[in-house]
Amino acid sequence: MCGVAGIIDYRGKSDSVPAVKEMLSSFSYRGPDESGIYHSHVATIGNVRLSIIDLATGQQPLSDFSGRYWIVFNGEIFNYIELRKDLEKKGLTLKTQSDTEVLVNLFSLYGENCLSMLNGQFAVAIWDKKEEKLFIARDRVGIRPLFYTVSNGAFYFASEIKALFCNKELKRELNPENLAQIYTFWTAITPATAFSDISELSPGHYLTFGREGLIVRKFWELSFNNNNSGLTLSDALERFNELFTNAVRIRLRADVEVAAYLSGGIDSSTTVAYIKDIEPGVLNTFSIGFEDKDFDESKYQLEAVKYLNTTHRAISCTSKDIAEAFPRVVWHSETPLTRTAPTPMLILSKLVRDNDIKVVITGEGSDEILAGYDIFREAIIRRFWASQPSSSLRPTLLKRIYPDIPHLRNASPNILKMFFGYRLEDTANPLYSHLLRWNNSNHIKKHFSDAIRESVNSYDPLSDLAGNLPDSFMEWSPLARAQWLETTVFMSGYLLSSQGDRMAMANSVEGRYPFLDYRVIEYCSSLPDKLKLNGLNEKYLLKKLMTGRIPGSIVKRPKQPYRAPISSVFMGNERPDYVDEMLSEKMTRLAGIFSPGSVAALLAKVEKTGAASEMDNMTLAAVISTHLVHRQFIDNNNAEFRNGPLRNLRIIEENKYKIT
Repeated sequence: MCGVAGIIDYRGKSDSVPAVKEMLSSFSYRGPDESGIYHSHVATIGNVRLSIIDLATGQQPLSDFSGRYWIVFNGEIFNYIELRKDLEKKGLTLKTQSDTEVLVNLFSLYGENCLSMLNGQFAVAIWDKKEEKLFIARDRVGIRPLFYTVSNGAFYFASEIKALFCNKELKRELNPENLAQIYTFWTAITPATAFSDISELSPGHYLTFGREGLIVRKFWELSFNNNNSGLTLSDALERFNELFTNAVRIRLRADVEVAAYLSGGIDSSTTVAYIKDIEPGVLNTFSIGFEDKDFDESKYQLEAVKYLNTTHRAISCTSKDIAEAFPRVVWHSETPLTRTAPTPMLILSKLVRDNDIKVVITGEGSDEILAGYDIFREAIIRRFWASQPSSSLRPTLLKRIYPDIPHLRNASPNILKMFFGYRLEDTANPLYSHLLRWNNSNHIKKHFSDAIRESVNSYDPLSDLAGNLPDSFMEWSPLARAQWLETTVFMSGYLLSSQGDRMAMANSVEGRYPFLDYRVIEYCSSLPDKLKLNGLNEKYLLKKLMTGRIPGSIVKRPKQPYRAPISSVFMGNERPDYVDEMLSEKMTRLAGIFSPGSVAALLAKVEKTGAASEMDNMTLAAVISTHLVHRQFIDNNNAEFRNGPLRNLRIIEENKYKIT
């Protein structure tokens, strides 16, 4: 696991090595073990390395067998052993044992077609010194980030946005339309980011930049076109077990210890159970609990630990802990946030790193590919209710899927109608499953300043998204459409980014996700709906698979979404000074995104009542995080976070080589 950065400048006006060194230093935590730069008269590409595979000889940048192609690589190719054997059969003799060398030689032989051979999580840059052309690519679902921009004719790319801002000529500006996306979907839709003039390479895409310009193409997309409607449960269980076993097995490949997260839910318990089956023996697991019992799952974590016999370490998180860490979370996320949920993940990854572990296997992706989220069940009930919209009985079914939310658990039919009835009968809308969630988030925009409101007045994020759906989208089942939206929008843009890569890599920890093995994803997308969501029984296939293999209480427990407190974090008596600063009229006017009067009214309401609705909570998080983004990136006045040192730097200049 690493971080990558580079500059392609055909003008040859200056030496880009110092600039790339500064870019790499801005996220040196992504690769604290080694660093390297390749430099020619046109291209300067570099990386910082977190050594996991081939510790001795896997340094980057490195070239293919011919010396034509040079690579910097962030991620892992889990099937590199099998791919290496294929290369050796073709007569190639490789110099290292690394997956990086396998990848660059595959590209040498097959070009962009090699991407379909890869089972991994990656952001890769390859320089073709003969054609003087750059190739960059990102894994199928966007586990590893890759950003780029063009400035004064030069192309810049990096694993994080802050590295691009090392270019002092680059405009630092939040984009109002992209903010409208973030305050609707919780993320900007790639290639958009929160910032003007900075793009993110979309998952499953590659890009080339040469003298003829920039070209972006897609090599993979999530599809539900191949529905295997006649599949039996027993056959599905057998095939899923086969695929998932291999997905876990190849993700255990490392020259360092591999640990796991164990949250107390069925997903992480499943991954840990498979790890123990594949490699019996000592397994270190980690979890986080909450002082606030409304969010805590420690009881189930301890039950899973005892059943699965792991060596476990846990940490309890308080509202004060979340408040103190939140500015660092925003710094690493590089985007406004509508939740505090990434913060405990930052704290948890520090616990992992403090125990000298670099790699953890986690359960992310199961809810998306096997229909585990409440939003899927909610959509089924809303469609059922919409056929008799005046019914007082049908909306009460919603209580069954939200037993962990007190004000819904005890709500009357009228309250349920008020909360869940938004656009109830708009069932033909392609975005129907997510309309309610996105409407709730949309309330943040009611607090916009007059200038921002005017600038986005004619822009509708929902219409924008609806206009860019797959051609066959409306041919899929309602559940498949909901899964596509959740996976493509929320999982790729938020879960695997702000809550995943950024929080783990901030502490030099690599996360690995067996449920996101592309073979597992494609297989689950072909399953009949009833094997994923059977009535209102979510993750039906996984529950059947794991009965008797993990505690029954975990298999049967109601879905408890991972959440973290918000209003108690920012409005409590122990809140740090920055909270009041970020919510102040002075800061609100300086940033110019929100209305000072509207923010003040919200604070007065929350302070008076001592409580905050879901929409109020999201607005609080959005205002504070947006203002932190402004202070940290727009004003460039962030003394808390400084560039880190580069370790064991190697500089390769065409045919020259030196260590500095």
